[in-house]
Amino acid sequence: MNNVRTVSDTKRTFYTLHTRPINTIYRRVVEELMVEMHLLSVNVDFSYDAIYALGVVTTFDRFMEGYQPEQDQESIFRAICQAVEQDPHRYRQDASRLQGIAASLPTKDLIAGLSQAISLDQDADLQKHLQEIAANSNFKYSRLFGVGLFALLVQSDPQLIKDEKQRTEALKAIANGLHLSEDKLIKDLELYSSNLEKMAQALIVMADILSADRKKRDQRQQQASPTATPSSSNE
Repeated sequence: MNNVRTVSDTKRTFYTLHTRPINTIYRRVVEELMVEMHLLSVNVDFSYDAIYALGVVTTFDRFMEGYQPEQDQESIFRAICQAVEQDPHRYRQDASRLQGIAASLPTKDLIAGLSQAISLDQDADLQKHLQEIAANSNFKYSRLFGVGLFALLVQSDPQLIKDEKQRTEALKAIANGLHLSEDKLIKDLELYSSNLEKMAQALIVMADILSADRKKRDQRQQQASPTATPSSSNE
């Protein structure tokens, strides 16, 4: 009997865990991330790792920036992880640990370590996992893993990411060192950056619409409210 959870099972669990409505503009982001995580979780070649966790956390945090009410953000994140039967605290802790490593290393050393040119002695677990990825021809690469690699570079040197030539060279070196498809990695990250820009533009448009609606509502209220008029003098 096949007991593999379905996407519908995961979505049902999510909406049981997080019962408050999700703002329309963010609902697609939440569901797409959840479905992506679900499909990976049921893939026989997929295994959790800290770089993937950083990709999940980074994707969620970046796309959910500005979400209101703000206190719902962590509830939504916990519900996504629990819906795919994962521990949200583990994701946050592993993401934070890798960010600390990236912030502590010179960028050239980080790139060299990720591309297996040198050993990352700062974290034995990360070094071991990188070696396993490079040696595993069945490693299940995912867009979220790519975002995790990208997030490490951003944490180490935000300016490098803005320079297309340096960014591409770094990503190619890492992809080659880990035996990943450099074309797929670069395309995934270009799409990720493009979607972030689209999300930012959509939020600006939404803010403008809400502002215009408020102005119209205020004007209607002013027109509807009784105004004092001078009394007519009785002669």
